[in-house]
Amino acid sequence: MTTGRPTAIRTEDFGALADGTDVRRWTLERDGTRVRVLTYGAIVQSVEVPGRDGTRTGVALGLPDVASYEKFPGPYLGALVGRYANRIAGAGFVLDGTAHRVTRNEGRNHVHGGTRGFDKRVWRAREVPDGVELSLVAEDGEEGFPGRLALSVTYSLDEGGALRIGYRATTDAPTVLNLTSHTYWNLAGADSGSALGQQLRIAAGHITPVDGEAVPTGELAPVAGTRFDFRRTRVVGAGYDHNFVLDRAPAKTFAGEAPAGEAFAAELYDAWSGRVLTVRTTEPGLQLYTADHFDGQPFGPCAGIALETQHFPDSPNRPEFPSTVLRPGEEFVSSTVYGFSAR
Repeated sequence: MTTGRPTAIRTEDFGALADGTDVRRWTLERDGTRVRVLTYGAIVQSVEVPGRDGTRTGVALGLPDVASYEKFPGPYLGALVGRYANRIAGAGFVLDGTAHRVTRNEGRNHVHGGTRGFDKRVWRAREVPDGVELSLVAEDGEEGFPGRLALSVTYSLDEGGALRIGYRATTDAPTVLNLTSHTYWNLAGADSGSALGQQLRIAAGHITPVDGEAVPTGELAPVAGTRFDFRRTRVVGAGYDHNFVLDRAPAKTFAGEAPAGEAFAAELYDAWSGRVLTVRTTEPGLQLYTADHFDGQPFGPCAGIALETQHFPDSPNRPEFPSTVLRPGEEFVSSTVYGFSAR
């Protein structure tokens, strides 16, 4: 269903953090899709879309209040994670001959921006056409990362109700940057239990295999003949937390050039409701995470499937991977579109 009408936008108070900082919630609605975004963590709190029978249901895992997000930070439910999403081996890297030590928050490694990454910050917000722009500044040295980073993310709804996420960032010193939206999807309904059994297709002929610490080995392994082959639609099982190398290389996003249009990355389908989620992105990778480690607090194992568009894990230590280096005078530009339909 399309109407040609612009996105309806409203904002409201959403309580306060334990330290008293106020949090706002923004609601976007267009062509059957309703999305709620928080200024805390730039969190996608909910996404509601219709199924085959026209019933609109929430399909993104979220929590009811700020206190719950503070109580359960580990799953990164719906959050924007950075400065570096995914893992950096040994919590360190060398950039232009200088060694940098970043926060160790997963064994000996760094993951998802550290102990106070972007998912735990309150972002500034302003209305923009068809959506909301959230912005923040990460100072030089935060979590060990070099450079003062100015960052914005725009959540907007395209005609037809697709959720568009657009990132932009600049720095005053060489740094590394990898951003993603850590939203978990369950197309049968966010409160329906396990998402396993839904059907997935990923446009990727290779993955980056990982070691016992979930850090890439540096290889690009073909998916043919393995459980990682989602080039044709098949049912999702348990046991995935891996980066898929998307088939179409995107345009450069670190040299001030506008990226090419988003390329198809993945499609998730729930036969029971008929809901379809289509992912398009300018990013070179997609992390499939089936949330096996959820323990019932607040969701059970495999309650949602994360499809995180990203650059590759541990790229700062892997020169053979697409670069995540951002330099002064350059602008990082990236976009991902989550489209919704039913069949």
